[in-house]
Amino acid sequence: MGSQARDDPATVPCLLGKASAAALVAGATVCCLLPQLPPAWGAWSGLAAGGALWLRRWRGRWLGPLLVGASWAALHGHWALDAQLPPHAAPLDRTVSGRVIDLPDHQPHASRFLLRIDGSDATPPGLRGRRVQVYWSAPFARPGGSSPEADVDGSVTRLSVAAGARWQLPLRLRAPRSRINPGGFDGERHALALGIIGSAQVRGGAQARELAAGHGLPAWREAMASRVDMRVGADTARFVRALALGDTRGLQDSDWEQLRALGLTHLIAISGFHVGLVAGGFALLVGGAWRCASVLPRLLPRPTAAAMAAAAGAMAYALVAGLALPTVRTALMIVVVALARATRRRLPWAQSLALAAFATLLVTPLSVLAAGFWLSFGGVLWLLWCLPGGGRPETGLRGLLKPFFAAQGVASLALLPLGISLFGQASRIGPLVNLVAVPWWSLVVVPLALLGTALEAIHPGLGGWAWRLAGWTFDLSWHWLQPAAGWAGAVWWVPAAPRWTLPMALAGVFWWLLPRGRGGLLAAPLLCLPLLWPARQLPVPGAVELLVLDVGQGTAVLVRTTTHSLLYDLGPPGVGAGTDAGERVVVPALRALATGPPDRVLLSHGDADHAGGLPGLRRWLPAVPVMAPVGSGVAGAAPCHRGQQWQWDGVEFRVLYPPLGHRERGNESSCVLRIGTAHGALLLAGDIGRRSEAWLLQAGRQDLAAAAVLVPHHGSAGSSSAAWVLAVAPRLALVSAGHRNRFGHPRAEVVQRWHDAGAEVLGTAGSGALRVWLDGQGLHVREQRVHESRWWDAVGRERAAAILSVDKQAADGPEG
Repeated sequence: MGSQARDDPATVPCLLGKASAAALVAGATVCCLLPQLPPAWGAWSGLAAGGALWLRRWRGRWLGPLLVGASWAALHGHWALDAQLPPHAAPLDRTVSGRVIDLPDHQPHASRFLLRIDGSDATPPGLRGRRVQVYWSAPFARPGGSSPEADVDGSVTRLSVAAGARWQLPLRLRAPRSRINPGGFDGERHALALGIIGSAQVRGGAQARELAAGHGLPAWREAMASRVDMRVGADTARFVRALALGDTRGLQDSDWEQLRALGLTHLIAISGFHVGLVAGGFALLVGGAWRCASVLPRLLPRPTAAAMAAAAGAMAYALVAGLALPTVRTALMIVVVALARATRRRLPWAQSLALAAFATLLVTPLSVLAAGFWLSFGGVLWLLWCLPGGGRPETGLRGLLKPFFAAQGVASLALLPLGISLFGQASRIGPLVNLVAVPWWSLVVVPLALLGTALEAIHPGLGGWAWRLAGWTFDLSWHWLQPAAGWAGAVWWVPAAPRWTLPMALAGVFWWLLPRGRGGLLAAPLLCLPLLWPARQLPVPGAVELLVLDVGQGTAVLVRTTTHSLLYDLGPPGVGAGTDAGERVVVPALRALATGPPDRVLLSHGDADHAGGLPGLRRWLPAVPVMAPVGSGVAGAAPCHRGQQWQWDGVEFRVLYPPLGHRERGNESSCVLRIGTAHGALLLAGDIGRRSEAWLLQAGRQDLAAAAVLVPHHGSAGSSSAAWVLAVAPRLALVSAGHRNRFGHPRAEVVQRWHDAGAEVLGTAGSGALRVWLDGQGLHVREQRVHESRWWDAVGRERAAAILSVDKQAADGPEG
C-alpha cells in the first residue's frame, strides 16, 4: 500500500508541470548564489542523476529538476567563464573584424557598442564569434592617419558607427572587471549574463575602417529609430522610440529619475504587454480575413490560423524589440498556448508560464542573474495566484474596473520586495500614478506607437501620423505627471539588506495575499521589516568607521561616527554628464548604507582623481559644505589648513596639513586628516609626497602614529618615505588605486616598506571597497569582494589561477 501511495498519479508531480518548473528555477538560483562553482565533473554527474530522478514517476520527482537546474547552471557558468578573457592576463592588443549587433550608444565624445567578432581563420581562436563591449573614446575621421578631417566650419568629422555594420578595429581587450562597492553596479555579473567575454578600447582610430554598411535586424531598428526622430517632435521622439522599438538610448538621466519617481520604468521600454498587443492584433487580422474569405477555413480552421498568427506576430515583435527577456518570456508563453490551441488542447496560463520557464532556463539557465527574469515571471505568477478567476464574472463598469484595480494592487504590493531587493528603491506615488498611466499608455499610446512601426515597415512614410499621434497622447499625460515626479519624497531609497531578508519578505507578502489568510494581516508585515528597515550598523559613541570606496585610480572615503558622516575626496570624473564617481559610486553607497547627506566634504586637493566626483554629488546634494586647500580651484570651498579641529560623538578630527599660508599647489598641498579615538587613530594623507612628509615629521612626529592609514598618493614612489612609514607604524595600510593603472601604483618597493613596518597592505583594486572599524574591540577590516563572494568574481578567479600556476610550477620542478 505504501508503494502504491507513493506512485499515486494524483500525488506525482507532472514531468513538465508547475512544481517541476519551480524546482528548476530554484536549482539554477541556488547555483548562482554559491560563492564557488562546483567542479565540472560534479556538475555533469549531478545533471545525469537529476535527469534520472526527473524521468522517474514518484513523489520526489521535483528533486530531479532541482538538481538539473543547479547542475545545468553550473555547467553554463563554467562555459561562460572559460569563454571570457583570463582575468589574470595582461591586456591584449589585436586588430579584429566584427559586426555591431546592437544599437550603438553615441555620446558627445565617445561611442559604445556590442561587437561580435568574426569567426574567420585570421581571428585568434579564443575570440572567434565572441561578444565584446567596445568603447571608442574619440571616433573621429583621420584621413591618412595624420590629422582629423575638418568640416568647413572647422569642426571635426565624426565616424558613424551604425548598427549591423562590419568594422575592422584595432582593440585593446581586457577581461570583464568592475568596481565593487556597497549599492554599486556589478559589471562582471552583467557581462556574464549577456555573454560578453571582455571590454575593448579602440586604439589608434586611424587604422579603423568600415568593411560593410549596416544590414539586418539591428540596422532596421536603427533606421526605424531615425524615422521616429524625423517624424515626431524632438521633445517626445525619445519616448516614442522607447515604446515602439525598445530603444532607450535617447533617454537622459533626468528622464530616468522622473520615471523612477513615478514608478513607470516598467512601462517605458518594451514589455510583455506590448508583445501581447501585437499577438492579439495579428490574431484579430487573421481571424477577420478567415471570416471574409470562405475558402480559407477549408484549408485551415480559423482558431488554428489565428493562434498561429498570434505566435508568429509575438516572435517577430520579440525580434524587433531586441529579444529583451520580458518580450521573450511573453512570446514563449503565446507560442506554447498557440501550439496547444492548434492541437485542440486547452492549456491553462499557469502551465504555459511553466513551459516558458522551461524553455528559458533549459536554453539559458543563467537568465536568473537578470532582474528582468524575476520581474517578468514573478509579476505574472503573482497575478495568476491572486487573481485566479472562476465564479460568475461581474458585468458593466464594475466588472471592468474591479479586475484592473485588483491587478494594480497585487502588482504594486507583490513586486515591492523584488523591486527593493534588485534596485534599492521604490516609488511612494507609483501605485496611484499607475492607476492613470497604465491604462492610458497601454491602451492608447503604445498601440499607436506599434501601429506606426507596422505601417512604416510596410512602406516608408505611412507610420508618421500614428507616431505623431502617439507622441501627442504621451505628452498629454506626461504634462500632468511631471509635477508629481518633482516631489522630493517621491522615491523611497531603501538601505541594502542581507540576502535572507528577501525570501522572508516574499513569504510575508504571500501570507498577506492568501485568499483566506486573514491571520496574516498583522503578522505578515513583520516578515517584511528586515528588508524594508534593515539595521544601519552605525558605530557606537567613541568609535569610527572608515569606508574606502573602489573608484579606480582615485580616492573617495566615507567616515562615519554615531550621528555624523564626512566624505574625504570624491573620486575621478566621468566621460560625460552623470558618470563621475560622485554620482555613480559615492551617492549609491550613501543610500545603501542609509547614510544621509554628509555633514562635511573634505577634498584633499583639486586634482581630478580626488575632486572629479564633486559635480555629481552636488547634483544630488547641492547644499553640502565643502572644504579644500587654498588654490585648489574648487568653487565654493572653505579653506582647509592645519589647526582646524572638531569633535563628533567622542571622535576628534584634526587637520595636520597644509600649514596656514602654505603656497604650494597640487599634491603637496593635500589636506591631511587625523581621526583620533580612545582606541587609536586613523590617518588620511591625500597625495602628499616626501617633502610634505618631512614637514609633518618635523612639526609633530607623535601626531602621525595610527592604527590604519590611507597610503599617500596611491602608493607612488615619490611618497611613503622610510621615516614616514616608521612614524605612522600602522597595522593596516590602505591603497586606493585602479587595477593595472598606467602609473604602476602601488609600487612594489612602497608596498614592501609598509610590510616591513608590520602593516597589512590592502588595495581597492583587489579587495573592492574596504570597510574599517576602530572601536573598543580593536581594529577590524572587511573586503567587499570577500564579504560578497561571487563565483564570477574576477579577482577570485585571478587568485585561483595564480595558485594553480604556482602548484604547476612546483609539480614541474625537480621535486615534482
